[in-house]
Amino acid sequence: MEYRIEHDSMGEVRVEKDRLWGAQTERSRNNFQIGKGHENMPEEIVYAFGRLKKAAAMANRELRPERMTEEKLDAICRACDEVTAGELDSHFPLVVWQTGSGTQSNMNANEVIANRGNQIAGEKILHPNDDVNMSQSSNDTFPTAMHIAAVTALEKRLIPAAEHLVNTMRRLERENEGIVKCGRTHLQDATPILFSQEISGWRSSIERDISLIRSAAEPLKELALGGTAVGTGLNAPAGFDELAARKLAELTGIGFRTAGNKFHALTSKDEIVFAHGALKALACDLMKIANDIRWLASGPRLGLGEISIPENEPGSSIMPGKVNPTQCEAVTMVAVQVMGNDTAVGMAASQGNFELNVFMPVCAYNFLQSTRLLTEVMISFDAHCVSGIRANRAKMDENMKRSLMLVTALNPYIGYENAAKTAKKAFSEGISLKEACIALGYLTEERFDEVFHPENMV
Repeated sequence: MEYRIEHDSMGEVRVEKDRLWGAQTERSRNNFQIGKGHENMPEEIVYAFGRLKKAAAMANRELRPERMTEEKLDAICRACDEVTAGELDSHFPLVVWQTGSGTQSNMNANEVIANRGNQIAGEKILHPNDDVNMSQSSNDTFPTAMHIAAVTALEKRLIPAAEHLVNTMRRLERENEGIVKCGRTHLQDATPILFSQEISGWRSSIERDISLIRSAAEPLKELALGGTAVGTGLNAPAGFDELAARKLAELTGIGFRTAGNKFHALTSKDEIVFAHGALKALACDLMKIANDIRWLASGPRLGLGEISIPENEPGSSIMPGKVNPTQCEAVTMVAVQVMGNDTAVGMAASQGNFELNVFMPVCAYNFLQSTRLLTEVMISFDAHCVSGIRANRAKMDENMKRSLMLVTALNPYIGYENAAKTAKKAFSEGISLKEACIALGYLTEERFDEVFHPENMV
C-alpha cells in the first residue's frame, strides 16, 4: 500500500495515496471504528454536502470574487457534481458514530472536493478550509445537509411511492364496487360494509399521511447555512445566507430559503422531530392496513378468507403448500422500526445544549433510514401484495349472512332490547336471526322478509 502525507492543524497524517480525503477524515476514520461498513454516514447526507458546497461557492463568487476566483469556482462545482452523482462514494468512509456536530463529515466533504478540484484544475488551487468551507462552519453546514437530505428524500422518493400505492387502492375500489361484506369492530362482527368502502379507508389514510408529510416538509426548507459557528454569521459576508439558499433552490428545484433565526437553526431540531412524526403517522397507518389485509386473507380454510393475496414464495420449510402474507409482515416490521426511530430522533433533538445540538448524525441517520425503509416497503407492498388483492365474494357473502349484527337492521321495528334478545337466542341455539325473531314473536315471517335487507345497511 502506498501512502502520501497530509497535514492539518494537529500535524501530519498518512493517507492512502489513491484516496481523495485528507488528514481530518483519516483521523476520524481511525478514531471511530464504530459500525464501520454497516452504519456509515448516509449517502443522502454526502450528496447534500455536494449540493450545498456548490451553492456556497457560487454565493462566495458573487460576494467575495477576490477570494473565490472563477477558476476555483469551476473546480469546486465540477467536483461537487461528481459527489452529487455518486461518483466519489468510496471517498466518504466515515461512520455515523463520530462527533455529534458532524464536523468530520463536513471536513470529509471539504477535503474530497478540494483534492478532486485540484485534480480537475491540474494544480493545487483549493484549500479544504479556506476555499471549499469559505463562509461556513460545520455547525451550520451539517444541519443544512440534514434538511436538504430530508426534504429531497420526502418529496422526490417517499411521496411518489405513497401516491402510487394510493392509485393502486383507488383501482381496487373501482374493481370492488357493490360487494357487501361484514364489517368488524373490536375484532368482532359488526354491521355490513362495502368492500370498496373498506378499501377507501385505507386509501384515505395514506392520502392524509401524504398531506401531513408535505406540510411537515415545509419547515425543513429553512436552512441554517450562514449562521457559521454559533448563529452570529461570523466570517460570512452580508447576504451570504440568503444568496446561498437561493442558489440551492435553483440547483435542486426545491424551495429552500434561509432560516430567520440562525441561533434556533443551529441548536433546535424541532423541524426534524415534527417531520418524523408525520413519518410515524404513515408507519402507523401502514401497520393497520397490512394487518387488515393479512387478517382478511387468513386461512386458507380456517381463517376469514375474504380476500386472496399474491402467493410469492413458500411459507414453511416443514409444512408443504403453506404460503404466508410475507409482504404484510415486512410492512409491519418496518413500521416498528420507524416507531423506534421516532424515539431516537426525539431524544437526539432534546440534546441541543446552548448554541449547538451535538446529536445530529444519529438524528439524520434515523430520519433517513425511516424515509428509505418506508419508501422501499411501500413500493414492495404495492407491487407484490396490494396490486394483486382479489375479493372472495362467496366467502364475504357467507360471512355477512351469518353475522348476528345484521340484527341491527331490526332496531327500528322491534327495539334495541328485543333485537339483542333475538341475537342472543340465535347464537345460543345456532339458528338464524329470522328463526329467532319469529320464535320470540317479535315479527311474522312476512314482516321480517319485508324489513330485513342487509344490503341496504351500507
